[in-house]
Amino acid sequence: MNHHDSQRRTVRVRRVDEVNSLDELFRHCLPAFGGAYLRRIYEILDRAIGQGCPLTLAIAGPVTVSGQHQAWLIPLLETGWVAYLSTTDAVCYHDGHRSLDGRKDPVFEVPIFGDDGALRDDKTIRVTDMAFDEDVLLDQDRFLTALLNHPDFQKKMTGTEMRNKLGRWYQAIEERNGVEPGLLAKCHEMAIPVFVGAPGDGSVFLNSMKLWAMREAGLIPSYGFDLDLHAEVFEACAYHRWGLFDTEAKSLATFMLGGGVPKNYNLQPEPALGQILGLPDVRGYEFDVQITSAPVTDGSLSSCPPAEAVTWGKVDRETYQQSTESMQGDYSMVVPFLIKALLDRRAKFERLRDELGEATLFERHPEARGYLRSREGYRLFDQREALVGKLREAVRENAAWLEDTLTYPLANPTK
Repeated sequence: MNHHDSQRRTVRVRRVDEVNSLDELFRHCLPAFGGAYLRRIYEILDRAIGQGCPLTLAIAGPVTVSGQHQAWLIPLLETGWVAYLSTTDAVCYHDGHRSLDGRKDPVFEVPIFGDDGALRDDKTIRVTDMAFDEDVLLDQDRFLTALLNHPDFQKKMTGTEMRNKLGRWYQAIEERNGVEPGLLAKCHEMAIPVFVGAPGDGSVFLNSMKLWAMREAGLIPSYGFDLDLHAEVFEACAYHRWGLFDTEAKSLATFMLGGGVPKNYNLQPEPALGQILGLPDVRGYEFDVQITSAPVTDGSLSSCPPAEAVTWGKVDRETYQQSTESMQGDYSMVVPFLIKALLDRRAKFERLRDELGEATLFERHPEARGYLRSREGYRLFDQREALVGKLREAVRENAAWLEDTLTYPLANPTK
């Protein structure tokens, strides 16, 4: 007998007409090739959720303008599994379109390979196969200008605080106009922090720039809003440290859709804590699942797999071979099915809890405990001052190491 036989995973499948759920289909009907990648991603997410790991999300791409946030992202947030989210300024900007006065259903479909010149003549703006009238953007800009100039925003704050406030104001106008809650309104309701690593690269900030320019030109007497990027990055580090030391799981999982800045922002707390601040016993993510359209050979961060992130310390070296996977693909094609399968699995455990009782259920299916964690979620934004304070104290205690990093034999510039 070959000594590797005991480690072999025999290929066994079920007929698709013999499975009763998406959960069973993912486990038993995707034996090979690209399908096997998808199966492994599903199984890793299942393990992370079953172990009760707080989940962080990184999402690139226009999920709000396309309605994907309402289709699958908000249902995922409502499970209580998600600790925080990193995304783009554009996602936050387009999130407000459906709530604008008189704009209940502003987005419509257009051909990907149609006549863009004709769309421009009609003052129609296209995002792949989604489109909306140019006036929607102009209304959104007016709304954001008025909002950012409101007394509620006239101070320096982190981007997470700004987006929490945006969610509160978006929620108010959504309720007034009778539209479904958007992404930021849901994150405000659940106190889920929303990070944007490149705030200057989007139209929320462009409207702030307009008010700043008007102040600089003497057109308005004052404008006090400003972003505190140092405090925002420090806050992300505080949440990562919370996941490693303060949670029952003592670990974190990340689910990254697309690449770019949102992905990098989600990965940077570990090197910031361990390499830059020099704090001990800091680990990367135990679970790392990625779906990206970038080929690994392009050398970008968008395409780099978890194994590469291990070399930076961003993913746990001890677990990555069993608990990470990166699949090249279009996440908009597969994520709705993944989320639905996970939600169905949660619903199954809810039914079993009613039938068996919680104690028996958890004895027979320990993973049900992670699936059935409170739907209220972690409400990290409500805890941010305390968690940031704990990290600040850890930095203070590491003073000797940090002070030793302040000097370097610099060369004097000659020009």
